[in-house]
Amino acid sequence: MNTHAPILPILIPFAAALLQMLADRLTCQRVVGLLATALLILVTTWLTLLADDGLLRIYALGDWPAPFGIVLVVDRLAAAMTLLTALLGFSALLYASAGFDERGRHFHPLFQLQLVGLTGAFLTGDLFNLFVFFEVMLLASYTLLAHGGGLARTRAGISYVVLNLIGSALFLIALGLLYGTLGTLNLADLAHRLTLPGHDPALARLAFALLIAVFVLKAGLLPLSFWLPHTYSAAGAPVAALFAIMTKVGIVALLRVQAIALTPAIPDLLDHWLTALAIATVVFAALGVLTASRLRALAAWLVLLSAGTLLLTPAQANAQVAAAALFYLVHSTLAGAAFFLLAGVITERRGEAADHFRAGPPPATWLQVAFLILAATTAGLPPFSGFLGKLMLLTTLRAVPAGTAIWSVLLVSGFIVMIALARDGCLLIWKPATLAAPPPTGAIAWQRATATLLLVAAGPLLAIAARPLAAYAERTASQLQAPGAYVAGVLGTTMATSLRKAAQ
Repeated sequence: MNTHAPILPILIPFAAALLQMLADRLTCQRVVGLLATALLILVTTWLTLLADDGLLRIYALGDWPAPFGIVLVVDRLAAAMTLLTALLGFSALLYASAGFDERGRHFHPLFQLQLVGLTGAFLTGDLFNLFVFFEVMLLASYTLLAHGGGLARTRAGISYVVLNLIGSALFLIALGLLYGTLGTLNLADLAHRLTLPGHDPALARLAFALLIAVFVLKAGLLPLSFWLPHTYSAAGAPVAALFAIMTKVGIVALLRVQAIALTPAIPDLLDHWLTALAIATVVFAALGVLTASRLRALAAWLVLLSAGTLLLTPAQANAQVAAAALFYLVHSTLAGAAFFLLAGVITERRGEAADHFRAGPPPATWLQVAFLILAATTAGLPPFSGFLGKLMLLTTLRAVPAGTAIWSVLLVSGFIVMIALARDGCLLIWKPATLAAPPPTGAIAWQRATATLLLVAAGPLLAIAARPLAAYAERTASQLQAPGAYVAGVLGTTMATSLRKAAQ
């Protein structure tokens, strides 16, 4: 069973999507989707525990060995990201099963295909198949974004599709250049061949520069980030919650390519410019948080702010910085998704006021408590996970180049977020008003309440389990920063030696 474990996170949602397309009844689709996503949590948890022994698990499709065939590679990072995807997917799907899925056709199969694209992107060891899984993920997200209709979603969808089509075109050009220059698209083989003579270094450098441009477009780096707040705030609550991890796909892909291929062969490709643009992204997002007029828009800006913060790390090529970033990645993804679900529930309970930051009927007590916990977590107040993640980042980034500028920006942006959340919470929760139309009086669907509370509880739970999680993040970062072990694990010592002799 362990032999086939790496492909299960892709097969489970794919099989669920096929079954849902055969099922006509929405109830059947819901049951299949929730069971498949719950099974995905179990499988990815098991995979994460297996991967913690430090060994790479390689799955060669069709039994064709790398670099000639397609391989899936499970290390600590890939396993942890698939588990995070499964947890987020279950919460978002549970929320959507309370009626959001009734607003359009084929929601459930598309949701499962989105999970296929996400898990595949984290597991693949081949850049061309990374492109394939990107496209699966993006094609599903185009329709999910428009689910429920509306002018705002249509406008957001058009810009989202156009920008991602441009990104896909750049991705293909980069892959063509890499294959023409190095003769392979397997990531381990790319790293191996970059250390050998006989290729055009300028052309390889250009190809990787285009590849990085695609990754930072997906991640939302300034000036390629203007689409993100508008798109995420226009999406439905469960869709936006799942989208919270999509920016992390680009960041994880950049971290992996940087650690395995760029650091040994092209170490200066990310110098200076990435850190400067990441700082600018954090500043831009913090100002956006301050100017947000509704909770879902604030959540979108927070996703962008976390992306900018995480993009400070790839240029450092430091295991300690990477470990802190991975802990912060988990916290920020779950917190951002929780804000979207909370915004959806509050919108339902406040009538005309919806989730706008203006006076209106206060939501239920449990929603007020949930907002307080989530705001404290996101603002980085102790003892929640946001404080621990930010503290780990600040500690490790202290001695890096531009450390003073990074410290100043992160501290000021955290202060701005704290002010904005305190101000907006007062308007959203504690300032009553008489509205022309009363808010709904029925009970909140248990699916929406449960899904929201699951993600809100992640902040305190991550803080409680901070020590083992931080230790796992350190082991993950150490494994990520050992490109030789990755290359040898994927290609095998014999294959790597024979490829080197053939090139010479």
